[in-house]
Amino acid sequence: MLELRSGEDIVRARLAARDLVRQVGLGVMDQTRFATAVSELGRNAVRYAVQARCELADLSDARHWRLQAMISDQGPGIRDLDLAMQDGYSTGGSLGAGLPGARRLVDVFDIRSDGSGTVVTVQLVRPRRP
Repeated sequence: MLELRSGEDIVRARLAARDLVRQVGLGVMDQTRFATAVSELGRNAVRYAVQARCELADLSDARHWRLQAMISDQGPGIRDLDLAMQDGYSTGGSLGAGLPGARRLVDVFDIRSDGSGTVVTVQLVRPRRP
């Protein structure tokens, strides 16, 4: 588990995500996609929340590589998830590309938010080659 408090922490999470993908033997494109998604989600968590963390896991089985990142925070939550997932929407003056961009980079994207925080779980899933 990585605590996310600063830009340096986001860089560490990004590098750890890339290394996880590289360790299972997937290519640079998959490494970049997963690391970028983790970076964008981590940046959102640090920007809007009090406490945030990133947990990475290899959930692979005999048929698929399944690499997961869960970014959670104890911030104010997201009032309107549908609106937050639209390109260009931002409450903080940014481009509004973080959440929808991260969703496009991964195969599984799940976001849950209430008044006490947000949890985003993403997975990169690839078939294992014989």
